[in-house]
Amino acid sequence: MIRKLVAGTAEEERCPSIAWGVLQDGVLTDGEATDTVYRIASMTKRFTAAIVLWLRGEGAWSLDDPVAGHARELTAVRSPEGSPPITIGQLLSMSSGLATDDAWADRHLDISPAEIDRIYAAGPTFACRPGEAYEYSNLGYAMLGRIVFRSTGRHLQTLVTQRILQPLGMDDTTWVQPAHERWARPHRVQDGQIVPDREDPLGDGEIAPMGGLWTTVADLAKWVAWLDAPAPAPAFRHEMQRIHTYQGITELAGHRSPAGYGYGLNVRDDAVLGPVVAHSGGLPGYGSNMRWVRGRGIGAIALANVT
Repeated sequence: MIRKLVAGTAEEERCPSIAWGVLQDGVLTDGEATDTVYRIASMTKRFTAAIVLWLRGEGAWSLDDPVAGHARELTAVRSPEGSPPITIGQLLSMSSGLATDDAWADRHLDISPAEIDRIYAAGPTFACRPGEAYEYSNLGYAMLGRIVFRSTGRHLQTLVTQRILQPLGMDDTTWVQPAHERWARPHRVQDGQIVPDREDPLGDGEIAPMGGLWTTVADLAKWVAWLDAPAPAPAFRHEMQRIHTYQGITELAGHRSPAGYGYGLNVRDDAVLGPVVAHSGGLPGYGSNMRWVRGRGIGAIALANVT
């Protein structure tokens, strides 16, 4: 059944390849191409959120702190007139009001500090007042990376590697294009045909905290198992998987359920399954998705190499 579903999706979406895996009791029990590396785009956000919460637990900040208090250059990011300044927690939960910027951010992962500082200085656009509504912002997660750097003197990418990737044995997960040949090349659909996308994928940069990681299904299975494990592992894992910004009622497979954004994760209170935690990712040449039923050790991961 699953293999039929994968084959049908590959044909319908014109995917040159799909790597996939199924988790049961937190263990990868079935799958294909689970050690092939793909870029996972916005699925990176949960790693960024974990580091921000980890540092919060060490006293680096409160989630109610204005962002400018931890990175002076963000003082120029002014909320709409009459609104309070945006906070770290609002950036995490997609409630800062910063306007959605998907297409732009996807193509600027490798932006330099000087270039993004000019964007901050110019004053980013707001779609609504901070705290009022859900509004997906990649730039907000770039700001989180800058706050981490200003407060610790280390890049968020370094902390993710040291505190998450290495301890969990996620050896195939990197911030840069793999040096080996075991990675799926990016593709796109042009004039009805599948053609290669750029041969030199964007490198690591200031926007990478929102979507820069490369990884495999096998490595992501370790990450899901850690996030969904019971106590006494870090309590912030479960905090990430609770709704902090309400999105509304969504319909999936005929089920209407309330949904929202946690910290780096989407959460749907499914009428049949219970809380389902997920996030997708998309960049030129790649698409990805992973989800699990919270607290039950059941999940699925799929990575593909087409826009």
